[in-house]
Amino acid sequence: MTGKVVVVGSSNIDLIMKMERLPRPGETVTEAEFAQVFGGKGANQAVGAARAGGKVAFVSCVGDDAYGGQVIENLERDGIDTRHVSQEEGVATGTALIMIDAGGENCISVAPGANYRLTPAHVDRARDVIEEATVVIAQCEILPETLDHVIDLGFRLGKLVLLNLAPARALNDASLGKLGALAVNETEAEFLTGLPVTTDAEVQAAAGALLGKGPKIVIVTLGARGAWVAVEGHQGLVPGFEVDPVDTTAAGDVHCGALAVGLVEGQALLDAVAFANAAAALSATKLGAQPSAPSRGEIDALVESRRG
Repeated sequence: MTGKVVVVGSSNIDLIMKMERLPRPGETVTEAEFAQVFGGKGANQAVGAARAGGKVAFVSCVGDDAYGGQVIENLERDGIDTRHVSQEEGVATGTALIMIDAGGENCISVAPGANYRLTPAHVDRARDVIEEATVVIAQCEILPETLDHVIDLGFRLGKLVLLNLAPARALNDASLGKLGALAVNETEAEFLTGLPVTTDAEVQAAAGALLGKGPKIVIVTLGARGAWVAVEGHQGLVPGFEVDPVDTTAAGDVHCGALAVGLVEGQALLDAVAFANAAAALSATKLGAQPSAPSRGEIDALVESRRG
């Protein structure tokens, strides 16, 4: 199936606490609202891509607890190919504790659980779907050796490997040089380069430094402002869409999923980034990770509203 997006990465259950403000160290904040939803950066990206109109396969590990089967069923409801989602014995499904303030900002702690059972051998067993892909998405909630293997295999098979370097971690230069696209936020860009990322001039310098490490495309997401795009011979801002944010937890993941779909469909790079910006903006208007991922119709309508 040519034109598929394959996501290799994490699946979590998200335990969400929404409150007026985030607690300071040692402080208890009461009167929070609680929700339990499906999450994990990899699964979020897969759902984001599927709802944006992509044909999606997911490679991951979940636990043999009650959550594991629920994760798989939830992915299948969005039409995602789960043949390579492995239910591992003797380990819990990954779990994230997410606290969100009234402005939509968050802090997150993750217990990786079965996500750290995902090995290069699992990836090799999924070679059949990776060979069918146009874009392979990866992120950093899996073991470093597995991430390096995903990047290497995708590169050797001639796929565009899109890495969302989140949560931020060091990546060897060999892997960076094999990336078709690197997507980071300001914090992650600063982590990778050691450069401040505040002004447009600083964003441009950091993006240029990242481009010099080998990725063909560098995208620095800038929240509500949009995303900075850097390729050889061009750098610039693709503006975001103004919304009233409720929860930004999955905005970056949805951005990656929608971006992959745009690239698979042959959209020009700046158009694909604008499409992803619209998807991310819409996701920020709803509570929860996967529940926030918008439909293709919603994304197209927001993009068209700017053209009109």
